[in-house]
Amino acid sequence: MAMKDPTAVERANLLNMAKLSIKGLIESALSFGRTLDSDYPPLQQFFVVMEHCLKHGLKVKKSFLSYNKTIWGPLELVEKLYPEAEEIGASVRDLPGLKTPLGRARAWLRLALMQKKMADYLRCLIIQRDLLSEFYEYHALMMEEEGAVIVGLLVGLNVIDANLCVKGEDLDSQVGVIDFSMYLKNEDDIGNKERNVQIAAILDQKNYVEELNRQLNSTVSSLHSRVDSLEKSNTKLIEELAIAKNNIIKLQEENHQLRSENKLILMKTQQHLEVTKVDVETELQTYKCSRQGLDEMYSDARRQLRDESQLRQDVENELAVQVSMKHEIELAVKLLEKDVHEKQDTLISLRQQLEEVRAINIEMYQKLQGSEDGLKEKNEIISRLEEKTNKITTAMKQLEQRLQQAERAHMEVEGGDEKYLQECLSKSAGLQQRITQKEQQLARLETDLKIEREWRQALQEDLQREKDTTALLRDSTQQASGLKEEFLNLQDENQQLKKIYHEQEQALQELGNKLSESKLKIEDIKEANKALQGLVWLKDKEATHCKLCEKEFSLSKRKHHCRNCGEIFCNACSDNELPLPSSPKPVRVCDSCHALLIQSCSSTLP
Repeated sequence: MAMKDPTAVERANLLNMAKLSIKGLIESALSFGRTLDSDYPPLQQFFVVMEHCLKHGLKVKKSFLSYNKTIWGPLELVEKLYPEAEEIGASVRDLPGLKTPLGRARAWLRLALMQKKMADYLRCLIIQRDLLSEFYEYHALMMEEEGAVIVGLLVGLNVIDANLCVKGEDLDSQVGVIDFSMYLKNEDDIGNKERNVQIAAILDQKNYVEELNRQLNSTVSSLHSRVDSLEKSNTKLIEELAIAKNNIIKLQEENHQLRSENKLILMKTQQHLEVTKVDVETELQTYKCSRQGLDEMYSDARRQLRDESQLRQDVENELAVQVSMKHEIELAVKLLEKDVHEKQDTLISLRQQLEEVRAINIEMYQKLQGSEDGLKEKNEIISRLEEKTNKITTAMKQLEQRLQQAERAHMEVEGGDEKYLQECLSKSAGLQQRITQKEQQLARLETDLKIEREWRQALQEDLQREKDTTALLRDSTQQASGLKEEFLNLQDENQQLKKIYHEQEQALQELGNKLSESKLKIEDIKEANKALQGLVWLKDKEATHCKLCEKEFSLSKRKHHCRNCGEIFCNACSDNELPLPSSPKPVRVCDSCHALLIQSCSSTLP
């Protein structure tokens, strides 16, 4: 038999171990049903296997003191290939307590698993084999097809939720040893798995019972508070009743006194009946009047007593209504406070934008003023340059006229010289002096002509420069007009933002008025919750299909409990969150419970 390549055997072994560890981790995590922490054994073994896979075929870097063989180098290379990995690299470098490159590499692997992007990062690394050749040998696992297979297997880990504490863990001194006993199947292991499933179901039931207990505790506390408020109102009403009774006793005493006085008056009138009949008649009339007044007072007192008893009943009814309304208003205020906070955040952002726009307007106004000043200066310069050009053109015309005169004089001098040469045969001495004078004049004229030509060229160059400056000034004026248009556009945007700001303020005022005037009624929600509280927390084993869409659960379609009814649904049918009476924070509920609770909330709103 031909001997197999030992490096190929190592790669195959590492690939098989990676398959076993990833498969076992996914199955155990799904059966566990909760987020994994750093103490979970299958997760620890997965990191050990990944470390061995990354170390296979790693080149040894020789240093002055020792040999260095670490996987941090290729992992650090991921930042250059995948820009999103820069955040992981920066956080790993900032972690305190990590002194070795191996510890940083282990922290990097844990953070990549929590981000659910380990497969993406390593795929980018495997594609760039020319860069990997600096760190790995040609026969390494990361350079062969086995590395691509492992990266494909790592995609399945995206269904796992992990919460790992990297800060306090000692990653430098850990010894990475693969525990093969976890992957050898025994009857004891199967029994342990069943026990773990039963324990997980018991824990779920325990959590459900605790949640029910919390709900009952909250209802008991609300009832206690209601009883206390009723006791306080009862004591107030008892005090008022005692005061009313005292008033009645006083009125009765006054009545008795008046009756005794009435009897005395009757006795006196009977004694003096014969003597003073007229006085008796007048006294009888006064007595009748006083009697009527007393009867009226007595009837008024009875009416007051009846009114006070009715007031007491009305106050008791209003108190009961106000206590129920208070709880409803508190829930409504909590719901509306969130909206108010969101509106306040938008108001703050709009105010910041307004301030920025104001600052931009001020800057643009200052730039406009500066550009207008520059325009004025440039217009003055243009007017000066035009005057100079006019002067130069007049000087050029004068020079041309002089040049023409000089040429004419030169022609006349040449014609005169020919005539004088014929005459000079007789008069040579006198004419030679004149010729020398004329030659001197000619030389002077030629020098003047050269000077004028040079001056003309210089003037033409100056004119060209002035034309260039005028073109530049025209460009700057066009830019200034563009800046003016931008300034006007910014002013329009500023006015629009002001309008939006005023509309937002009006909306906030309306919300505040509605909040102050609204009286919510949440009894329908409580009845719905009471009706739903009788439902049982369903076990994970019993549910194989989603209750709403009736699709079968799998690795990609995970199970989720509804915190309201206790049934199990898929992620698509239970991706809603609402605050329940048992928990003020929003928790996961199914679509049917969400629609029921929203309908009950909308029916209670005025």
